[in-house]
Order: sequence, then structure tokens, then C-alpha cells
Amino acid sequence: MGVDNNIAIQIGIAGLGTIGKTIALALVKGVPGVGLSVISTRNVAAAKDWLQQHGIDVPVVALGELEQYCDVAIECAPAEVMRELAEPVLKAGKTLVVLSSGALLDRLDLLDLAQRHAGRILIPTGALLGLDAVKAAAEGKINKVTMVSRKPVEGFRGAPFLVKHNIDIEDITEPKLLFSGKAREAATGFPANLNVAISLSLAGIGPDLTELEIWADPTIHRNTHTIIVDSDSASFSMTIENIPSENPKTGRITAQSVIALLRGLAAPLRVGT
Repeated sequence: MGVDNNIAIQIGIAGLGTIGKTIALALVKGVPGVGLSVISTRNVAAAKDWLQQHGIDVPVVALGELEQYCDVAIECAPAEVMRELAEPVLKAGKTLVVLSSGALLDRLDLLDLAQRHAGRILIPTGALLGLDAVKAAAEGKINKVTMVSRKPVEGFRGAPFLVKHNIDIEDITEPKLLFSGKAREAATGFPANLNVAISLSLAGIGPDLTELEIWADPTIHRNTHTIIVDSDSASFSMTIENIPSENPKTGRITAQSVIALLRGLAAPLRVGT
């Protein structure tokens, strides 16, 4: 299946891991108004083999060339390549969908770049519910936002915070608090785990005010996030238990959230903020 030039919105995917593959297959299956037009990944040979196995005929290009083939680029790649992907897309006045929201904290100049060139940066809801309510509350005064994140032990393997502080959680038999502090402080220590916290903070009162607890919990099998918000318009708390994908650090709902975002780009009805 090749590129359909009649599709209104052409989609490029940067990174072909679990999330990228799920999104690609959904686009090929059919999302009205949008279609897959290009892939970028470090392992070109493996990407081409996978695409061929699924009968998908789209080009595989370098990261910096993605914007030439699409209207919307989806970042499913390691956070360290964010700038390499983002700058050409935004300079071309196109849309970048960011999953590694934590990577934006050290690259806020990309927001200015987007504004200067009429580009857009979209952050999908991902593995966290309630962002619409938080954004609405932020139009008034939010007094406090707290997030408590719990994941099975395997979801934290290799986390820089654990390596730096020589924290061993392999044999724990009960929940262990790994971190308590501000969202910004956790962004570098848990880059593969806590994009949800950064997305929450960007929707609300910012990473320097959003309180965060991170727990390794051997008694659970799902990634669990609870947010508690107190504001002048509403007080609310919500908990979501995400079923892990093939990658234990990522929930299945993350890819589905991107697909829902893409579906809304061309839909005649859009529900939610």
C-alpha cells in the first residue's frame, strides 16, 4: 500500500518502536482524512523489512527530511533527537506531535520557533486522563496539583535516577517510594516513564509547582497514575490503570491517544478541549 495523495493530511512517523508501529498499522487500516506518507528511523533496513511484511509502501528517510513528505510529524523517537526532528518540521510551518513531552523542558525555544513560522506542537493526552479538566481549571486559579505514579518494577529498569543513586529495586516485595518532589526534578531521572507528569504540568501550573511521587510497586501489573487538583473552579481526583504495551515502560493507551488525536484533525466533530 503506497502513499495516497488524495488524503487531506499526510502523516510522518519518526521512530518505529512499539508506539510507532501501532500508529502506522492504524493509519494503514484507515483513519478518515489522514494517511501514512513516510517513516524515519535509525534502523532503516529493519524498518523496510517490517513495512514490506505488512504491505506498506512508503519511503523511509532521514530524520531531518521527514517534513518534506508530510503535514504532521509524530515523534516516537528517543528524546535526544527531538531537536533534529522538530526544527525542520516547525520551520516548514507544519505540525509536530510530541510524545516525549519531558524533552521540551530543555528545548522551550522550539515554542518560539513554532510561533515564528506558524508551526504547531501538539501533546496528546497519552497515558493520563483529565488533561481537559486541568486545562479548564488553569483558566482560573489552580492552588495545587499532585500526581502519584505507580509502576511495576520492570517499568523502571535502567532509569537514570536509579542508576545515579545506586537504587536496587529488583527484589523488593512491597511498594517503594523512589521520588518525591517537583515534576521538573523528575524529568531527567525518569525520562522514559514520566512524560505523563510533564504533560500534566504543562496543562496546569507548570513543572516547578506540580508535585510528584513515583513508586515502584511489585504488587501491581498496570501503570497507575492518580492526579489530585485543587482550584478555584473545581477540586477533583482521578486514577487511571494503564495496561502495558510490549514495552513495559509504555501503556497501550499511549498509541491509541495519538490515533485519537489524528482522527480529530479531520473529523467534522471534535469532542473535548
